[in-house]
Amino acid sequence: MNRRAVRLAGALAIALLGALCLYLYLKAEPYQSVIDHGPSPAAQANPYLAAELFLRGRGLSVSHAESLDALPGIDPRRHTLLLFGDRSNMTPRQVDQTLNWARAGGRLVFVAESLWDERSGQSNDLLLDRVQLHQSLSKDLKEPAPDPADDPYPDLTKLYLEDEDAPAYIGFDTDFHLEDPKNLAQAWANSGRATHMMQLPYGVGTITVVTDAELWKTPDIARYDNAWLLWYLSADTSVTLLFNTVREGLPSLLWRHFPQAIVALSALILLWLWHAGVRHGPVLAPAPGGRRQLREHLRASAGFILRHNGQRTLLQALQQDVLRRARRRHPGFDQLNVAEQWLALSRLTRQPTRAISQALSPVRKQRLSSAEFSRQVAHLQSLRNAL
Repeated sequence: MNRRAVRLAGALAIALLGALCLYLYLKAEPYQSVIDHGPSPAAQANPYLAAELFLRGRGLSVSHAESLDALPGIDPRRHTLLLFGDRSNMTPRQVDQTLNWARAGGRLVFVAESLWDERSGQSNDLLLDRVQLHQSLSKDLKEPAPDPADDPYPDLTKLYLEDEDAPAYIGFDTDFHLEDPKNLAQAWANSGRATHMMQLPYGVGTITVVTDAELWKTPDIARYDNAWLLWYLSADTSVTLLFNTVREGLPSLLWRHFPQAIVALSALILLWLWHAGVRHGPVLAPAPGGRRQLREHLRASAGFILRHNGQRTLLQALQQDVLRRARRRHPGFDQLNVAEQWLALSRLTRQPTRAISQALSPVRKQRLSSAEFSRQVAHLQSLRNAL
């Protein structure tokens, strides 16, 4: 191909590339796309983060505690404690401490965790039993179902306030029902069939019991009047949110964040134990000392040197031994040149000079065959024995 053809091909390729770019430019239409990366790490670690941000947006001071150990440092006056964490390990001492805090003027909001047992006369929720409220399943209530015409939203909880024409609608879980056998509550909120929130005075403070706190987690807090109710229960106070009364241990944290690394480490440990436990061949008992002879020691030493230092070291040792014996037999041997030394050895050993030169020549670096190595060793030994 001549230069003219090359230039034409290059110009054609450039023209085609330009036409393609122009076509793509005319056909391309810009657009915007929103990519949802899911909740942030902070939202994943704190299910009530949206609730905290909402209350701060309403001007309330909100802090977060992970255990009831922080309670003695919280001033109960004009303060709300949102106790939304698991309380299955709550001790009687902690119950007394929490109720004394509320009695001194604090606002306590907590979730009823257990059902009332008629046979034992108690539930597994020590705090709920102390405020003398009972929780049961809504399906176990014996009252007849309400008429849908009377309640258009039977699955929503209604909270009626004074001087308000319409109630606030809240999304509590309707599977549970609160009972007040002692008539202690002063305010409550009901769905079409059950009661899901009760508020009662306690000393100079108040206690509010709810059937669940899921309505204040992300994203349910944005539905109905859920966020408003949280603000209503804690208005004009500082707020401490406690939702993790049982601190996770190091093993559970490692398993939650690094499961693949733990599985890999466990597999490596098992492989190492298997390798250390498997015996590679039978164990040889040591030979009795009585059968060891000098010949065996010499053979073992020579084998060791041959394996670790090679053939060259053994041959050089034999050559040096031959020369050392020649010095003893022929005074002034070291003052002779190499040819004269070989002539002297020929007279002493009655071997031809050619054979002596082959035996005493510098050993080559490359490895000898077994036959050649044995032949040269035998020749050197015969020279040594002749001296």
